[in-house]
Amino acid sequence: MKRLTLTAAASLLALTACGSPGTDSATTAQGAPAPTGDPVAAVRTVDSVAALLPAGVREAGTLRIGSSVGFPPGAYYPNGQDKAPAGQDIDLADAVAKVLGVRLERQDASFETILPALGSGKYDVGTGNFGVTSDRLKTIDFVTYINDGQGFAVKKGNTELTEKITDLTQLCGLTIGTGAGTTFEATLTAQKGICARAGKKPYDVKVYSENGATLTALQQGRIDVVMSTINGLRYQAGRPAAGTTFLGEYHRLDVGFAFKKGSPLTKAFQAAVNELIEDGTYHRILKKWGTTASAIDTSRINPPEHR
Repeated sequence: MKRLTLTAAASLLALTACGSPGTDSATTAQGAPAPTGDPVAAVRTVDSVAALLPAGVREAGTLRIGSSVGFPPGAYYPNGQDKAPAGQDIDLADAVAKVLGVRLERQDASFETILPALGSGKYDVGTGNFGVTSDRLKTIDFVTYINDGQGFAVKKGNTELTEKITDLTQLCGLTIGTGAGTTFEATLTAQKGICARAGKKPYDVKVYSENGATLTALQQGRIDVVMSTINGLRYQAGRPAAGTTFLGEYHRLDVGFAFKKGSPLTKAFQAAVNELIEDGTYHRILKKWGTTASAIDTSRINPPEHR
């Protein structure tokens, strides 16, 4: 995925216009006002969970989080990049931090740079709708917090693609837009030969570092279909300014907080997510962002990739 990424997500979303036709509508769709309500406000530190943190982290009282701010409902800038981001991932990370009794030092970063930066020690944890895949599990530890995944969307009024995509051969001969460094790009690249094997014209893939650019390309007809997070595309399709139609779920993935392999933080984060599930805060956050269909019953560390 995030972006399942899940979904899904791409890198920093540019909310300012670049002057091309369609950019204004793309901007409007991505910069929708954030839902009201603050389910995180009442969260308090749980000492038994906080005790699972390494002593050095408890003493410092802070964690560095690399955060990919892409598009709603995961994480976006409802009021411009000079204001605080909002979204499901933002609320969940803030709630976990409160349970653990630490402060997050959030650093916005492009999606494709966060996982490598965890290994170098630049961040303690990363968020960005990172889907749990077999390849990522080789170098990254995950603590799951939602079940998102991969989906497709087209421009509203498209008559060529109208049904749920269950097989990538349905995309043969078309141009697909997706985010850089995502599970979507990896899936499309790995299956690039599927059309030739079916005796069809291959699909073309265009990769974008910003979700706003992907949406604009779709609106302007430079791509035929978008592959991104299930929740992001569903949210987008519900906003008339986006002018998109969601074509349904293609492949579900667990999504989680990301850590360098062997991180001592995973058990504390897992316990914090489960605490939020148990006390109801988790479901209030998902209800706020319209993602309750992606709720999990319990957080897991490094579950196998969905097949």
